[in-house]
Parts: sequence; structure tokens; C-alpha cells
Amino acid sequence: DNIVVQGGTFYNNLVLRSFEKLTKKEVIRPSIAGIMGAFGAALISLEKYSDGYKTTLLKQDELSNINLNVEVDRCRGCSNNCLLTINKFSENEIFVSGNRCEKGEMIYNKEKKPANHINLFKYKYNRLFKYKSLSKEKAIMGEIGIPRALNMYEDYPFWHTFFTELGFRVVLSDRSSKNLYQSGITSIASETVCYPAKLVHGHIENLIEKGIKYIFYPCIVNEKKEDIYANNNYNCPVVISYSEVIKNNVDGIRKNNITYINPFLSLNNKEKLKSRLYDELSIYFNISKSNINNAVDKATIEQENFKKDIQTQGEKALEKIKENNLKAIVLCGRPYHLDPEINHGIPELINSLDMEVLTEDSISHLGSVERPLRVVDQWVYHTRLYNAASFIKDQPNLELVQLNSFGCGLDAVTVDQVQEILNQSSKMYTVIKIDEGNNLGAAKIRLRSLKAAILERDTNNKTEIINNEKIEYKKGTLNKNHTILAPQMSPMHFQFFEKTVNLSGFKLKVLDNIKRDIIDTGLRYVNNDACYPAIIVVGQIISALQSGEYDLENTSVVITQTGGGCRATNYIGFLRKAMYDAGFKDIPVVSLSINGIEKNGIMKNVTLQLINRLFMSVIYGDLLMKVLYRVRPYEKVKGSSNALYNKWIKICLDSLDKANI
Repeated sequence: DNIVVQGGTFYNNLVLRSFEKLTKKEVIRPSIAGIMGAFGAALISLEKYSDGYKTTLLKQDELSNINLNVEVDRCRGCSNNCLLTINKFSENEIFVSGNRCEKGEMIYNKEKKPANHINLFKYKYNRLFKYKSLSKEKAIMGEIGIPRALNMYEDYPFWHTFFTELGFRVVLSDRSSKNLYQSGITSIASETVCYPAKLVHGHIENLIEKGIKYIFYPCIVNEKKEDIYANNNYNCPVVISYSEVIKNNVDGIRKNNITYINPFLSLNNKEKLKSRLYDELSIYFNISKSNINNAVDKATIEQENFKKDIQTQGEKALEKIKENNLKAIVLCGRPYHLDPEINHGIPELINSLDMEVLTEDSISHLGSVERPLRVVDQWVYHTRLYNAASFIKDQPNLELVQLNSFGCGLDAVTVDQVQEILNQSSKMYTVIKIDEGNNLGAAKIRLRSLKAAILERDTNNKTEIINNEKIEYKKGTLNKNHTILAPQMSPMHFQFFEKTVNLSGFKLKVLDNIKRDIIDTGLRYVNNDACYPAIIVVGQIISALQSGEYDLENTSVVITQTGGGCRATNYIGFLRKAMYDAGFKDIPVVSLSINGIEKNGIMKNVTLQLINRLFMSVIYGDLLMKVLYRVRPYEKVKGSSNALYNKWIKICLDSLDKANI
């Protein structure tokens, strides 16, 4: 209840008042808020002081004799082109700042020797794109272009091997860079999409510039399932469908008469994949089914070899870390975070802090997360993340840092779940948000602070475990003695659903309130990267439970689950966490899904009459929505469309009373 704020930002009265309104607490701002960090540093220095220590700070007379020459230059060690500040002192000593890795310093300081740190990000990137393409003479099927983007950071070994076996010369787009990004910026349809997706436009433009006449960029719905206990194995919806965005927005594809091949495929069924690839590619090329089958078989083997190689490298790295008592960061994220243009040199920055860098897929096979999870484990890259976190929490030399691209809504699901896993140990969870901006000042502070906190914890043997027990969330089924609260998802349909369910003997209450306080409540209990509908859904339910209108011992909550790749399937996870945090952990949350994602016996309550009325409700909602939206913009008498709509609502609601099988 007592909150003290620090930092110069809180000298601003508006910031202070906003914080008070957000937390609904009285906040204390000390007069020295802006310099409390300096006092803290001084106190830590005093605490760590030991007799005999001599400072290395120069005295005043020594300072006056220093000759300092400052130069500014760009590092040319890699595509990041870091802006370096080179400080040259009178005694031939050099200090370089602004560099994200040791390359920048070694260019100017020849005496500096490179450290032999483990960097599996670098290894994996080089291993991923090491494949040699056929020469033009040997490529009997011609050339085919593949963009170095999104899911190709996962599946490129498969596709390169596949097309090479068929006799194509695979042409990969160039490495990502700022110039490449800017070359495709005019066709980006949405500013809010993540930076990895924006880069795809540049990679397609790059292939067009190379004169490629066939571009292959498939929509991969499902990856191969890696954990039999995971709920599903979807790709992110952006990864799945971004090929369609490219097809509809990059004019160069049409202007240059390029054949753009982007079939919807799934990699979890090899026989079906063979059939689909034959159906799609035989339209454009004279390829036999047996050749397709052979190419898929060899590509599958190579993809597995690639994954096993990364796992082997992870195991070797763990042995070295253990033998030499090293500290390592498992830098987690999506496969495309391997791209140096996307990760902005963070792996090298970690190496510069004398810590090793591993990827989550290099060690995830060694862990097995305790199930069931609070969330629906429906995305294959996240499955790795959860298993990796489960392994890391028991390893004294490993810590987890997660890269999160701005605009990635799926990480609204993952970050809280990973933190819950790590909270069962003394591990610290660090999330670093990245976008097209390459200023790593904030990331440097976060990583240096993490290193200092690790050192403090290990030195003083402070192993604070936040929550050693797995949180159990209340499930349930529909209870006719309970008031059943449901969020408003579609007003035109849910008014009919509400009556239909209540005619079957239940007490369903659809919550219609969508005022500002509902949104504020949702923001208080949901990860801020969650989509707007998720915030409203959680806000409605929590506000209703806090209102005092309902007997909490006889109240349940029901919410639908689609089972698709969207976050909507995970609204139930958001809701359960929010209810737990708000003090309503004993109220059951009932999942309603056609494909039975949660087994709760709900189908026992379904009768033929209920099914009939539900179909009627869907038809009524669809029809009224269609005609109202079609007519209302053109009405001659203002309000006449709504009046007619309200008339037919009453007629349709009355008809549900009379509905019989």
C-alpha cells in the first residue's frame, strides 16, 4: 500500500498523478527522486568496500595532463555498421564505445584479442544458409527465388534441398539491411505489423531486382509437431498469411510478369505435403509425382539433420559451460530473430558482457514443461520456449532472455506464461522489445543490470523463489444453479444466443457494458500487448465480478475457444490469470468450443432443440447484420433502419420461444 517512486520523470506532476490514478494508490515522491539512483550506487559501493582497495580514478593533476583525441567512425565489421566513438589517449591507449560487439574495438585496438565465446545465434545463422545452389548449367529446371524472411529461418533447409533435388537453382534474397528494408517500404500495408514482416517486402523487391521470374513463398499453416503433448502446432497467423499480403501489395510482381507461387501447406503430414506440392508445382513445371516424392523425402531428412545439429551444438555448449563454470544466456525468440538486422547485434552484446549465447531450440529438447499450462500451447515456436524455460529454471549456469518484436500479439500470451514457469525457481526473466530502431541503449542497460543481479544473487547465495507451486486454475461445466457470465462478442448474435441458452434452463447473462472503466479494468489485468477485444473481454468479466451484483459462490464464467491460430483461443488463458490476480480464483471458467479443447462434459447439456435454436440464432444474426449494414447508409429517414431492425429483433426473439423440432 506504500509506494515510493524514483527517477527524474516523476518530477513531472502529470506523470505522478497518472501513476496514482492508474494504481489507485497514494504515491510518495521524495524531493531527491531524480538522484536516488546515484544514492543507491553510493550505498552499494560503501557496502562492497573492502580494506586496502585503491581507486583507479585519476587525480586532478593527472587529469590536467591528459591529451584526448576523439574521433567518430562507422564500424564495418558487419551489416549493423555501429557508430563508434574512438577515444585516443596520450599514452597510446584507446577506448572505443558505441560498438555492440568486440569487432569495433579490435579494428582500432590491435592488442585486443577476440574472446572465444559461444554464440549459437551466429552458428545457427551460418548453418541455416550454408547451402550451395546448383550452377546455371546444371539447373535443368531454371531458377526459383526464395525470400530470406519469416518462416524461411525455420524451413530453409527443407526448401533448398527440395528444389535442388528437382533440378532448380535456388536464389536466396540478400541478407537483411536497412537499405533492403527501405526498398520495400512503399508496399507495406500496415504500420503496426512487426518489423520481421515489414522486411519481407524488401526481400521480395530484392528478388525482383535479381531478375527472378519464379518466386516461391508458401503459406505454412502448421509446422511439424515437436511435442506430442502440445495442444497444436500452428505458425503465427502473420507468418501463415503474409505471403498473401505480399501477393496483393507488391506491384513489381505483376509489372515484371513474375510467377508468384504461394500455396497453403502444412509440414506435419508428409504424404499430404507430397500431394499438395505436386498439385501446385505441376501447374507451372513439367515435374513427375515420383520426383516430387523423392525430393520431399530428401528434404525431410535434411531438415531433421539441421535440427539435430543445432541440438548437438547446444549439448556441447552446455558441457563447456558446466566444465568451465561459465554463465550463459538462452536468447529465446522466433527463428527469424536470428537475423542480425532484427536482433541488432544483441547476441554479440551479450558475448561482450562475458556471457555465452544459446538458442532456445538448442536446448528445448532437454526440457519438458509440466502440463497442463494455463495457456493453450498452440504455436510450435512457443512450445520450444516453454520447454526451454522449464529446463533453464533448474540449471545454475543458465538464464533466459526473450526477444519480443513490437507488434507481436502472440507474445502477450507467452511472456506471462514463461514468467510463471521461471517463478518456480530463482531465475530472473528479462524481455527485450525490439523493432526497426537499432539504438540498443535500453537493451545494454537491461543486460548489464541482469548480469549485476546474477552476480549479486550468486555471491550472496540469494535464491528467492517467487512461487514454487504451480498455480491451479478453476475449470468447470455449465451449472443450471449458477449465474453464467459471458462477455459480449457480437451484439447482433449474442442477444439470440442468450435467450436460446436460457430457454434450456440456464441463467446466462451476456455483459453489454463497454464503457471506459471496462477498458481501464482490462488494461489493469491483461498484458498490454494483447489485442483490444481481449482487453474488453477481461474488463467486462472482472468488472462484473467486482460490482457486487452477483453471488460469487453461485457464479460461473463461460467463454468460447475457436481452436484456430489466432489469440482468440487463448482468451481463456488471459481470463483465468486475470481472475486469479483479481482474487476470483475459485470461480470456474467454462470453455465452450465445438472441437472440445477442454473436456468438461458440456455436451451432455446439448439437446436437439438447443441445437435447432442455436442455428436459428446464427441465421438471424447473420441476416440482420447483412441487411442493416447494407441499408442504413442510404436511409431517407434518419433512424428508420434501426427502427425496422429493432422490430425484427423482437419478432425473431419471440420465434425462439415457439421453436420446436
